[in-house]
Amino acid sequence: MAFVKPVTRRLPDGRWALVLPFHVSFEGLEKNIICRDDEDCDLMVKTLALCARRRNVIIIIYAVVSNHAHVAVLARSYKEAFAFAEEVKRVYSMHFRRKYGEIKALKGTNVNVQILDNDWYLRNALAYIPRNAFDNGAELIAEYKWTGFRAFFKKEGPAGILRRAADMSEKEWRQIFHTGDDLSNTDWLVNANDELEPISFCDTSYLEQAFNRDEAFFYRLVGGVNVPEMTQKLVVAPRTMRTDADFLKEVDAVSERWFKTNVRNLTFDQKARLLQYIYRTIKTSVSQMARTLGMDRDAIRRLLNLNQSS
Repeated sequence: MAFVKPVTRRLPDGRWALVLPFHVSFEGLEKNIICRDDEDCDLMVKTLALCARRRNVIIIIYAVVSNHAHVAVLARSYKEAFAFAEEVKRVYSMHFRRKYGEIKALKGTNVNVQILDNDWYLRNALAYIPRNAFDNGAELIAEYKWTGFRAFFKKEGPAGILRRAADMSEKEWRQIFHTGDDLSNTDWLVNANDELEPISFCDTSYLEQAFNRDEAFFYRLVGGVNVPEMTQKLVVAPRTMRTDADFLKEVDAVSERWFKTNVRNLTFDQKARLLQYIYRTIKTSVSQMARTLGMDRDAIRRLLNLNQSS
């Protein structure tokens, strides 16, 4: 599969830039429930939109359920995608503390960011995300309110009474979105229940183009995606330490995608670029990276801005 190419998009701050797709997950570990009722789910959706605007990234599609949330975003870099993820956790934690009086309730929530760097990975991730509706007992994804699924391949806008956030007062922004941010330049729409409509803030064009604008292709993949495989790749694997052999296999796979050769044939500059990615997306250590990439430990620490004890 080809390496996913950057696309040009207008960012929330109004500037045009080249962006890449990333998958972001918020996983409540063990029994940690991050959305206890519909009010929480509604606010999590609004938090995703608000934090994307603050951190200058673009949401493609999302899903929010009781103990986790997934979102695909377009960002200029891993650093900006991760800053968005951290902002979501920070803002939503404040809501949780106000509503439930629990200060450290989200401490065990795992935040993970992964670049979607090839066509197969991208399409399966975009199809996997809305399928998480089934984790909350939904029988039909299209009828589950807390995903962006219903925004795509629509020939008409959402039905019912809609209001523009841009037309609201500051008081209404605080009541509906729980924010003091100025939303006068947004295109966001809320329905009669004051729920945010995904078609007004998701990049529907990007997802539809990823599936060649073929609605049937998208629905087939949503129905046929290998859920255990994608859960392993997107959620479980990033926080699981691998053996050297398994780690090398994964690093070689990324190297083949990026540079069309295995890691042993890379130049120092190529290894340095690869190093930044694998350190952020795979649970590993300086020693393991040094063994696998054939690099000096101190060089790795310098490249990653780590102290000598790391």
